[in-house]
Amino acid sequence: MSERMSNAPVYYALAQARFNPVAAMSKYVEQVQDRLRQEGYPLFEPQQVLRLIVPGGGQDQGEPQIRQAESWLITRNDRAAGFILGTSGITFHTTHYETHETFIPELLRGLQIVHEAVALDHVNRLGLRYLDAVLPQGGETVERYLVDGLHGIRFDTNKRYSLSESVFDTDLAPDLPKGTLVARVYNATAPLGFPPDMMPNGLILMPKFQIKEPWQHAVIDTDHYVQAHMPVDYDKISGYLSMLHAATKDVFNAIATDHARAVWS
Repeated sequence: MSERMSNAPVYYALAQARFNPVAAMSKYVEQVQDRLRQEGYPLFEPQQVLRLIVPGGGQDQGEPQIRQAESWLITRNDRAAGFILGTSGITFHTTHYETHETFIPELLRGLQIVHEAVALDHVNRLGLRYLDAVLPQGGETVERYLVDGLHGIRFDTNKRYSLSESVFDTDLAPDLPKGTLVARVYNATAPLGFPPDMMPNGLILMPKFQIKEPWQHAVIDTDHYVQAHMPVDYDKISGYLSMLHAATKDVFNAIATDHARAVWS
């Protein structure tokens, strides 16, 4: 997940920076979109997203409400990568991941363009998330690709689905609180899909991952983030994202077997 693999299993990846809310973001979208268009992201699709807002505790907590939130998709012509801009964050996502050396700078480019347009005060969350498809070759099983402990319960009948999840604290930079690293492994006999909270809106999968018939496979889902009040300092943010990536790579290597890495390298 750093040096490029010739048969890399990553089929969707995103990098995200959340910042202080900008309620008037719609006033600046035209400027942001035009800059990103010049950077190679000409497709533009406004979106309305419904969100469930659940009030906090207390006697006067009120009823849950459904609110409409605006976001904007700004995407490459080939729909291999793009940005999702919201009122409190920007996400760079791709279905054609190469290495973190090219991936992280794209998020920074988008963040810089937003900052130049709206003058952000701070960033309050950074995160990376990867989906890796474990697709056994002919005559193999998923078990050859995952270390012991991630194979699920053995039972003498067809397994539809299983899930393993671990959550870790991570030590990043001395000036940051601990990060949170969530590692999930899904085993399924189904078409290759996505977790319900992670959809590649506006993007197209690589042909080898367009699996629409039931197929025995696994998905390695790694989600690593840190929440803190961070100045809009691109060098520091780049360093923090590289630290998030390094720990994500380590947990990926703890999940995948030597055989898996040999197949993917």
